Amino acid sequence: MFKKALIAEDHEVRNSGIINTLAELNIKNSDFVSYCDDALKLIQTAFAENNPYDLFITDLSFDKDHIHQKIKSGQELIHEARKIQPNLKVIAFSIEKKPKIIDDLYKIYQINGFVAKARNDGKDLKNTIKKVFNGETVIPQEILNSIRNTSLEFKDYDITLLELLSKGWKQSEIEEHFKKNNITPDSRSAIEKKLNDLRDSLGAKNNIELIVMCKDIGIL
Repeated sequence: MFKKALIAEDHEVRNSGIINTLAELNIKNSDFVSYCDDALKLIQTAFAENNPYDLFITDLSFDKDHIHQKIKSGQELIHEARKIQPNLKVIAFSIEKKPKIIDDLYKIYQINGFVAKARNDGKDLKNTIKKVFNGETVIPQEILNSIRNTSLEFKDYDITLLELLSKGWKQSEIEEHFKKNNITPDSRSAIEKKLNDLRDSLGAKNNIELIVMCKDIGIL
């Protein structure tokens, strides 16, 4: 089992639950921090002293307060931690539910496991830690199903179009913006076709529903 763990979580109630989980797994050497910058410093120091952490559990969102932080999210923290210790086992422990964001955690940040904060998250966290220790990449089935159901690949063009539409831009305004900024295809018919394709792919009845669905899955 893991010998040394670091937990980045800014809610004390959650920390107590994680402490119990680590105790049940006989992980006795653990540190807890509430700020991303502090977490990265501990990872840097431990690695430099040849006594690195072998497990890192982190939330994704951290409440802002009077203490300035260079690193403001769990994603940024994971990215910076990987630079120092590429083989560090990372588990994201978050209330996040958007499939696109969670999918990116695996594809971009290469996390080893994800645990959703919920009523039985202690049990889920315990099982995930065990599996990650045994070399598995753990994706909860409900998350996997959501990712599969939103497998449409959004290109930069699509996202730009959707962002402008979500801000209330008319298609004529989007067409003009695309022409001025050399974003192609920029014709009205091409924009209408792309929106129609996106609606069909997601099963949206209209553009308003399309925007709502894109926000729900984390595209916007």
